[in-house]
Amino acid sequence: MSVLAPPEDVASQVGPTAPPPPPEKTTIERLRVPPMADRLTGWLVTIAVTAIAFVLRAVHLGRPNSLIFDETYYAKDAYSLLRFGYERSWPDDANAKIIAGNLDVMKDSAAFIVHPQLGKWLIAFGEHFFGMTSVGCRIGPLIDGTLLVLVLTRLVRRVSRSTLIGGIAGLLLAFDGLAFVMSRVALLDIFLAFFALAAVACLAADRDWFRNRLADHLERNGLLDLGGRFGPALILRPWRIAAGLCFGLALGSKWSALYVLAAFALLSLAWDVGARRLAGAGVRSYTAILRDGIPAFVSLVLLSAVVYLSTWFSWLASTGGYDRDWGSKHPDAWTSRFLGDGLASLIQYHKDIWGFHTGDYINHATHSYDAKPIGWLLVVRPLSMYYQGDLPAGTDGCTTGDKCVGAVLAIGTPVLWWAGVIALIAAVILWVGARDWRFGIPVVGVLSVWLPWFSYDSRPVFYFYAIALIPFTVMAVALCLGKVIGDARAGDRRLLGGVLAGAFVALVAANFAWLYPILSGQPITYAQWQARMWFRSWI
Repeated sequence: MSVLAPPEDVASQVGPTAPPPPPEKTTIERLRVPPMADRLTGWLVTIAVTAIAFVLRAVHLGRPNSLIFDETYYAKDAYSLLRFGYERSWPDDANAKIIAGNLDVMKDSAAFIVHPQLGKWLIAFGEHFFGMTSVGCRIGPLIDGTLLVLVLTRLVRRVSRSTLIGGIAGLLLAFDGLAFVMSRVALLDIFLAFFALAAVACLAADRDWFRNRLADHLERNGLLDLGGRFGPALILRPWRIAAGLCFGLALGSKWSALYVLAAFALLSLAWDVGARRLAGAGVRSYTAILRDGIPAFVSLVLLSAVVYLSTWFSWLASTGGYDRDWGSKHPDAWTSRFLGDGLASLIQYHKDIWGFHTGDYINHATHSYDAKPIGWLLVVRPLSMYYQGDLPAGTDGCTTGDKCVGAVLAIGTPVLWWAGVIALIAAVILWVGARDWRFGIPVVGVLSVWLPWFSYDSRPVFYFYAIALIPFTVMAVALCLGKVIGDARAGDRRLLGGVLAGAFVALVAANFAWLYPILSGQPITYAQWQARMWFRSWI
């Protein structure tokens, strides 16, 4: 006679039951972006990575001891701003005299310059404290180039929710050759790259802030969701205002920041629509295009325009700047009558600058280092900023028996850039196909910097313009490495992914180290220089 087993015994014979699925998150939980738990560790990693970048860039900052490439314009313009508040002309032999310590060679006439003044004021900052020297004019780029690494680390940490991935992004940018060179030369593009990335980082913070405010609204009112209502009108958004300030400073460095502003203003607005739809606004979420869009326009576009205008303060306060007297000479012009002499003159100056950038002179110009944007991501045509051959032994550290070469080649670390192409393709798939919003930032960032230059293929363009897109490319690489590593529950797979990611970072660092002599002007033999010219187009 058999006895039926109790239900629990039957269950034990069949085997363990599957664990119940986790409860579905509430709307508030899906909206909420809680602070990361490792705040102290996050800052320690950020500071460590930033310190590595600073040390790499600061060593032998004054080498070469000369004004190289377009430093001949911007370093001298910066010194002129310090002295007079506007750019003056210099004689043809000014560079040699400046290096020899003779600075009193400026002409009395104003110079026609074709870029805003902010970047030159930041170069002038270093010249004020360290003199009009090769070190002094590069202090400003050094600071902003180092801070570029810091901002990228914090941005990637925020969107990936991982201090590890943020630290990887910062290290990769620290070891990029183009970012390294542009942090050590007195050109304007490093300031554009820094302020544009800072603005994007502010918009990413604003996305978190906005979603948390929607969650707070639901909790405060005891709501499960908005129930088809639009929700709170959040007009004063501090991070969006900060983004507007940064975009204005980016525009004050170079006008090409306008494309980045337009692209990310639209992306940020799309984030608003998505957040309200998630909160339960239904079809009313699309009214955010106007109801959130108008305040966003004020915070981003109008505020950035005001900030941009303020960067011309010294020119407006002067009497000798180029075109500064145009308004007084044309009192009947509508700009003079409605805006006053100063703003009328500034508007006319901008017309002249625009005419230069789009006119026959620049469109018929040629340059041996013209690099069409189609080849930027593949590092087809880097730019030689400095080359000095036949350095005798004993010159500037040249200790070999052979004559040496000193070179500064503006070139990205190839392993990183080529991997970046693959990462960007993956980012498009993950953003559009998998609807992972995080990958939209590097995709939009690269496209907003890169695509506009295709419309200027009739004029010379240079590879170093790509400095503004490499932080976004690195972000794509870091986020993809995050996918390779996996989350904390991935087990052995995470260990393997971590090894692969670490090996890639090490490979990038080794590639950077190999190129370091031709990035920093370090004297090497001609054979050593030639060994680093992997392709004929690099010469």
